[in-house]
Amino acid sequence: MFKGSNVALITPFKNNKLDEENYIKLIDFHLKNGTNGLVPAGTTGESPTLNHSEHQKVIEICIKESNGKLPVIAGTGSNSTAEAISLTQHAEKAGADAALVVTPYYNKPTQEGLYQHYKAINDNTSLPIIIYNIPGRCVIDMSVDTMAKLFELKNISGVKDATGDPNRIDQTTKKLGHEFIQLTGEDGFAFEFNKRGGVGIISVTANVAPKLCSDFQKYSKSNSDSEIKEAEKLDEMLQPLHKSLFIESNPAPVKYAAKLLGLCDDEIRLPLVKIKNETQEKVKKALSHAKLI
Repeated sequence: MFKGSNVALITPFKNNKLDEENYIKLIDFHLKNGTNGLVPAGTTGESPTLNHSEHQKVIEICIKESNGKLPVIAGTGSNSTAEAISLTQHAEKAGADAALVVTPYYNKPTQEGLYQHYKAINDNTSLPIIIYNIPGRCVIDMSVDTMAKLFELKNISGVKDATGDPNRIDQTTKKLGHEFIQLTGEDGFAFEFNKRGGVGIISVTANVAPKLCSDFQKYSKSNSDSEIKEAEKLDEMLQPLHKSLFIESNPAPVKYAAKLLGLCDDEIRLPLVKIKNETQEKVKKALSHAKLI
């Protein structure tokens, strides 16, 4: 169920408020362009600066508009265990298919603390839980052993791996087996990740290149030589775009790309700011290379 190209949805704003009209249009854009799953209220959706009401609304609208056509993996993580439980329970009540739960940031729990945090969430929901392991933003790195211990619980189903470590997927597969869902959070690493046994991605680039990303995911997992070659061609088209969308802090570059494609404005909340002119040029060039403009 959770495989292929899952988009880490941006949250459009207008005058510093949720732009519901364009958010609904974005979801429809993905329904029509091959995206395999929707991930609202994650880091790319600016969850750190959404208030609780907005966070819940973003998830509710996504579930309502997708109407069962695509799985919804709701971002429900927090560095407060009680808050993460509350957000996950809300997502379950709203009809989400799974929860994406980031490792607690700033307070730097030990591996035992990580285990207890996820166990507490696991014990208070029936949703499948995808661990989001992103040491670059959260400072902590969940070990494969901790993940294996968590996988023994009823709801822990997989990981969004943003470690950037090419050996991590091999270590995880060896320890947890193929039933544990492994999605990458690194667009530029997606081909290698899938070659090593990954089943897909939670993607930033898919916000603006949904069909290219979903086709790439499909072909990259094929046993056909011709389709693997097609995956290579798509990867070459997308690599400059992947890089350009992380020149400055995500999601500022992808919001600018979305603006160029007429999807929504590039308004972003402080402490993030709109991208510099030189970054804008690189994003434009990358969109052109991918034949999107």
